[in-house]
Amino acid sequence: MELLKVEFLGKNLRLEGSMAGWQQLFWGDSLVSEIAASADDDAQKVHHFEMQFVRDNSQANTSAPDSAIETNQVAPVEPIIETVQCRLEVDLQWQPFHIQYRVLVNDQQYTEGERNTKDIEQQIPERPVDTKQKLSLIGLASLGMKLLKSAKLIKAVLAGASLAAYSWFFSFQFALSLLACLVFHEYGHIRAMKYFNMPTKGIYLIPFFGGMALTDGKINTRWQDVVISIMGPFFGLIMSLACVLAYWITDNIFFAGLASFNALLNIFNLLPILPLDGGHILKSVSFSMNSKVGLIVCILAAAFGVWLSYSLGLALLGFLLFIGSIEIFFEWKGRHQSHLLPLDRYGQIFTTVWYVATVASFVAIIWYFASSGDTLLSLPLQILQS
Repeated sequence: MELLKVEFLGKNLRLEGSMAGWQQLFWGDSLVSEIAASADDDAQKVHHFEMQFVRDNSQANTSAPDSAIETNQVAPVEPIIETVQCRLEVDLQWQPFHIQYRVLVNDQQYTEGERNTKDIEQQIPERPVDTKQKLSLIGLASLGMKLLKSAKLIKAVLAGASLAAYSWFFSFQFALSLLACLVFHEYGHIRAMKYFNMPTKGIYLIPFFGGMALTDGKINTRWQDVVISIMGPFFGLIMSLACVLAYWITDNIFFAGLASFNALLNIFNLLPILPLDGGHILKSVSFSMNSKVGLIVCILAAAFGVWLSYSLGLALLGFLLFIGSIEIFFEWKGRHQSHLLPLDRYGQIFTTVWYVATVASFVAIIWYFASSGDTLLSLPLQILQS
């Protein structure tokens, strides 16, 4: 990831590195210094490099002989090549992220400064990160949406198709309300993107797949990934709670069904399976744990979640949680190669509590309405128990 970028002698001096300890220093597009990976990734590192400049020596003409001036001849001027010794001193701490740097030229300070997580969140990397996308139906749908994201007609067509599909399974009124829940969910992602000053391209509703909130921006930190991912389900929770309140006020079973089914949709969205929101959240937490102890804690927490799900009779939820945990375990090995700034300890704990509380709230809503004995309202719980 890009750790810092400062102006230096007419070009950008850019430092890239990873939690594995390696660092590469570029002046413009030229690699001028490199430090290999090491176990001591929080130690101060120093980059030494030389820069050569051709200095103009045209003032030497003033000392040319009179005969050269009289015959309009200019004495040849030999350019002066000046070599300067440069040094970049970096004091880097990953969790919480903080970097102090100082640039020196011939032992004279050129510039200095410091950066924190906020600076990383707002930066635009000079070299865009290439991400390899796996072939999947959701990936193909995302690609198709990106190709057509500027066409407002496509949004209207997809919204109409979604309305028709859900009306066929339910009622027209319930389909409209369900689309409202999906839009509110995706709006949560949009709000989070705008909070991080990321350009947004709108919301696309896809029949039987839900919706997508698109952006051309790139995330730089795991915290950005967490907030953008969880704000969709969090807005969904607000919608379900509003429906619960409407049910208490009106005693209309329509609001009860909407609250319960909306909770079910958001629970599936929070499953720890990529590219669902839950997969991004748990991946950000587990990849930020820079120790074997962190991995063990993550495995134990996942095992507890599987046991609890089966104990409560939520067989499908427990099975998918188990599959998602295996996927995250294998990807944990490549966490050091990520360009994203990891979560600090506080961020890991806060994210975990936020995630668990959101999932528990949705389960509580489903359980509450299922206990009423109504066949339709008990359907979401039966799906989780299947």
